[in-house]
Amino acid sequence: MIYLAAQVVPGIILRGKPLWPALLAGLVLALINAIVRPILKLITLPLTLLTLGLFLFVLNAFCLWLTSAVVPGFDIHGFRAAFLGALLISIVSWALTVFVSDSGRLGRL
Repeated sequence: MIYLAAQVVPGIILRGKPLWPALLAGLVLALINAIVRPILKLITLPLTLLTLGLFLFVLNAFCLWLTSAVVPGFDIHGFRAAFLGALLISIVSWALTVFVSDSGRLGRL
């Protein structure tokens, strides 16, 4: 999904052999989403409630930017690129979750 975002969104760059930074960025993003994101969601809960949940998009963009700060060869230039990349990754993840059941077989196509 990160490779797709790098191909579609201007400002997201994979340097070198793009497969390895994309795989490493996916692993780091999963760890950030598992560890850091719940803490950030709790801290920003009042702002999230005030914006009716729209602030979660900004949180996703921040997590993607944080991933680019940690992974060498994966760069994001600007908030717009991080926001659009996080939005694209979220949409693709949601679509895969909808169409693939828990047992790993395609559910609805």
